[in-house]
Amino acid sequence: MIVAMSRRICIDLYNEIIALKPEWKENVKIIMTGSASDPPEWQQHIYTKKQRKNLANDFRDPQNPFKIVIVRDMWLTGFDAPCLGVMYLDKPMCGHNLMQAIARVNRVFLDKQSGLIVDYIGLTNSLKKALVDYSKRDRTEVVIDIKRAIDVMNEKFEIVKSIIYGFDYQKILQENSTKKMPLLINMVDFILKQNQGKERFLQAVLELTHAFSLCPTTDQAKLIAKDLGLFQDIKSVILKMNSPETRSTNDREYVIRQLVSRAIGGSEIIDILKTVGMKSQNISILSDEFLLEVKGMKQKNFALELLKKLLNDEIKIKFKRNIVKAKKFSELLKESIARYQNRLIQTVEVVEELLKIAKEIKEAEKNSKKLGLTEEENAFYDALSFNDSAKEVLGDDKLREIARLLTEKIRNSITIDWQFRESVRAKLRLEVKKILQKYGYPPDLQKEATETVLQQAEAISEELSCS
Repeated sequence: MIVAMSRRICIDLYNEIIALKPEWKENVKIIMTGSASDPPEWQQHIYTKKQRKNLANDFRDPQNPFKIVIVRDMWLTGFDAPCLGVMYLDKPMCGHNLMQAIARVNRVFLDKQSGLIVDYIGLTNSLKKALVDYSKRDRTEVVIDIKRAIDVMNEKFEIVKSIIYGFDYQKILQENSTKKMPLLINMVDFILKQNQGKERFLQAVLELTHAFSLCPTTDQAKLIAKDLGLFQDIKSVILKMNSPETRSTNDREYVIRQLVSRAIGGSEIIDILKTVGMKSQNISILSDEFLLEVKGMKQKNFALELLKKLLNDEIKIKFKRNIVKAKKFSELLKESIARYQNRLIQTVEVVEELLKIAKEIKEAEKNSKKLGLTEEENAFYDALSFNDSAKEVLGDDKLREIARLLTEKIRNSITIDWQFRESVRAKLRLEVKKILQKYGYPPDLQKEATETVLQQAEAISEELSCS
C-alpha cells in the first residue's frame, strides 16, 4: 500500500508506474474519492461503492493479480487485509490516524509475522507522541523490540546450524552456481538421514525466516542473510519433493522434471536429477533405465524422497479414475514408508521396496492392456476382480463381459448429480446386483463388489456421461 499526500500525487504516481511497467495495469489500482467534476483522465480511477467493495475483496485475496494499491485517505482505517505486508508512507500523519494506518500491515498471515513501514516523510516523532496515548501493552504490540528480535533470530539461527552440525555448508556459499547443486543435494541427503531431520529442519528454517523478517535491515541480520538464503533453497528442494501433484497425464514428464532448483546467487536452472548423476533421457519413472539409475544413486535418503514423491504422483495420475488400483498401490507405498519410519527397515531396503512397487505399477499397466478393454471398462473389471476368489470362480473372459455390460448399463443410467440422489443410486445398485447374480458372481462377495462398482461409477461419472 502506498499512501500519498493528495489525489493528484496518487494519479501521477500511478501514471509513472504504468509508464515503467505497462503490463501492471491489473496489478496496480488507485482507491480514492471522486466526483463527476474531476478531470476526464481521473475518471477511470473513480469507483462506485460496490466496485470498491469488490476491489477490497480482490486485494485481500493473495492469488488475485491486484497487488499494489495507492491511497490518500481511503482504506487507512476500518480496512483489513491480512496479506498486506508493506506500506510506503509519504503523507504527514499523527495520533490515532497514524496508529490506525500502520496497523493495516500488522496482521499475521501464513509466513508473515509482521509488516514493514517505509517512511519517506519522517514520522518517528509523530509515532512516539501517538504511542503516549496508548497503554503499555498496546505500545509493546505496535512497536517491536529490535534487540529482542535480534536475540530470537540468533537463537533460531543456532538451532538450524545444530541440525546440520557435521556438514560444512559454507563450501556451498563459496562455489559458483553450477557447482553448488551437487553440494545442495548432499546437504539434503545429510538432513534426511537424521531422525525426523526433514521435519525439524523445515520448522527451524520457517522460524528463522519469521525472526529474520522482524529485523532485516540490522547489521546482525545482514551477517546471516546468505546463510538464510541457502537454508531456504534447501527447504525449497525438500518441499518440491513432497508437494502434491495434480497435473494431467499429458503433463507427466513436466511433473517429474519439476524437481529443479534455481541456483543460489544466479539465474541458471539446474536439473536435480542430472546433478545426482542420472543420465537417462527416458524420464518416465516406470522405465527400467530410470529405476536402475535411482537404485545406483549414492544419496540413498535423497533417492527415497525422490521415489516417494514420484510414485505418489504416478499413482494419482495413472489411477485417478481407477479407485481399486489407486487404493492398492497407495497402501503399498504407505506401508513401506511406515515400516521405514518405525525403523523396521533401513533406507536401502525401503528404496528397494519402492522400486518394486514401481515395477508392479508397470506390470499392472501391461496386464490391463492385454484385456482389450477401454479405460472405463478396465476400472470396472478391477472393481469386480479385487478379490482373488471371484477371479478364480468366473475367469477373465466372464469378468470382461460383466465389466463391458456394467459400463454400458451405468452409462445409460446416470444423470446430472445422480450420486446425490438416493433414488437413482438405489435403482443403479439393484441393476448391478442383478447383473452379478446373472453371471454367477460369488454371493458372499456381491455386496462388497456392488458398493465398489458404485464408488467406481462416481469416480468416472463425468467421462461416462459425456461419452
